[in-house]
Amino acid sequence: MFVLYETPAGYAIFKLLDEKKVQEVDNLYLEFQTPEKANKLLKLKHFEKFNDTTEALAAATAAVEGKVSKPLKKTLKKLLNDEVQESLLVADAKLGNAIKEKFSVQCVYNTGVQELMRCIRQQADSLLGGLPKKEMTAMALGLAHSLSRYKLKFSPDKIDTMIVQAQCLLDDLDKELNNYMMRAREWYGWHFPELGKIITDNIAFVKTIKLVGTRENMAATDLSDILPEEVEEKVKEAAEISMGTEISEEDIMNIQCLCDEILSINDYRSHLYDYLKTRMMAMAPNLTVLVGETVGARLIAHAGSLINLAKHPSSTVQILGAEKALFRALKTKKDTPKYGLIFHAQLVGQASLKNKGKMSRSLAAKASLATRVDAFGEEATFELGASHKVKLEARLRLLEEGNLRKLSGTGKAKAKFEKYQAKSEVFTYQPEADSTLSAKKRKHSESGATDFTTPLKAPKVSDEDEENNEAPAEEASEDVKSEKKKKKKKNKNKDQEAPEETEAVVETPTPSKKKKSKKEKEQTDD
Repeated sequence: MFVLYETPAGYAIFKLLDEKKVQEVDNLYLEFQTPEKANKLLKLKHFEKFNDTTEALAAATAAVEGKVSKPLKKTLKKLLNDEVQESLLVADAKLGNAIKEKFSVQCVYNTGVQELMRCIRQQADSLLGGLPKKEMTAMALGLAHSLSRYKLKFSPDKIDTMIVQAQCLLDDLDKELNNYMMRAREWYGWHFPELGKIITDNIAFVKTIKLVGTRENMAATDLSDILPEEVEEKVKEAAEISMGTEISEEDIMNIQCLCDEILSINDYRSHLYDYLKTRMMAMAPNLTVLVGETVGARLIAHAGSLINLAKHPSSTVQILGAEKALFRALKTKKDTPKYGLIFHAQLVGQASLKNKGKMSRSLAAKASLATRVDAFGEEATFELGASHKVKLEARLRLLEEGNLRKLSGTGKAKAKFEKYQAKSEVFTYQPEADSTLSAKKRKHSESGATDFTTPLKAPKVSDEDEENNEAPAEEASEDVKSEKKKKKKKNKNKDQEAPEETEAVVETPTPSKKKKSKKEKEQTDD
């Protein structure tokens, strides 16, 4: 029975001399108290050493995934060809199944094997021999670093983690700047409340406070570098008649320190934005050209990585960031959202309210293609993104103008333009529209004197009447109306005659047999 023991330096295969000892799990540690006892129970059969760290990393990843690596194949082929009937003790069940399929060797994995591996680890230096302890620890440390780097999927070429962290930090800086600016406006507003309404720009407001200090120094300070001339005049006029309270020098000193913090954060934010822009152009140039640096970085951060974003379909990219609204709409059976983070893209922002959904769907489809090219393409160019952006801008222009002739559609859309006829101002008489009866011939008794199966002929229009086409049309319509009235009167007369006949019949009932018998009796009596 053989024992497969995995080390950072290579694979070791031991020969188990006493198989009964493995069954005694509770007392097995007694056999490994000293190196001499351990050597009596186990004997080193073969040791396959790794050539370098990359080979050790490949073997470790294969063992994690439950596969047989190349060094292990070589080792097992050398030992197990002659002794096929021997069983192999393995520490991992997945690896044991893989070895069993490859070499048809019986692999054993149980609690006794786990205890045996633990005991071998205690006396590994004496059992292996020839490997110094320092070298073993150094190889273990190198393999641990390589394996952790592999698990984290660390790639020095495409580091999308840096983009995710930079975008998250940028959002945090925006929130902090907003909070600090609100605090500065409110704090200085007690001393000079009119300044906040005159200067709307936050950075100009902070620079003005830092340069001037209290409002008494406003008239003697030159603000031409910060503010335009008109705004500067308004500020100086408002400072003379301000309704604010008086503050001390210590108060204004603390306010100016807050202004210094705001300016320093703003400078770092601009520097971080430039870094994010260059990193996005290096990582995902096509996506950056389509949706912009900020939106592209937010999409990557929300998906987790560029590869994860590339695996998403375009419908998921479209609503990425609106998951709460999506599941709420599905739960309440209402309309699902049309856009998520992609709403802040420039192309969607330029569209009108009714076309934002169409543009977000089109942009998401092109963005998913661009992301796949950036993630899996070999050349880092932005030609695809630029061409798609031109097409999307043309589509947006057509949607906004309402011109559908250049859009690729079906034959029905083209036929609508061909069959379209403009309505003329002069109305002409159309005799085909007069006859609304069926084509079947009626009997003379049912239809009356006139036969309505024949269509009415339209009156001829002379050359003199061509200028005024409305007169013959009105005459023809009057003739048709009169004929219809005559027909209705005849039908009414027929309906009235029928009940009169029935009434006459009812008024002269036939005499009964009893009355006749009485008359006959009277006549006989006379």
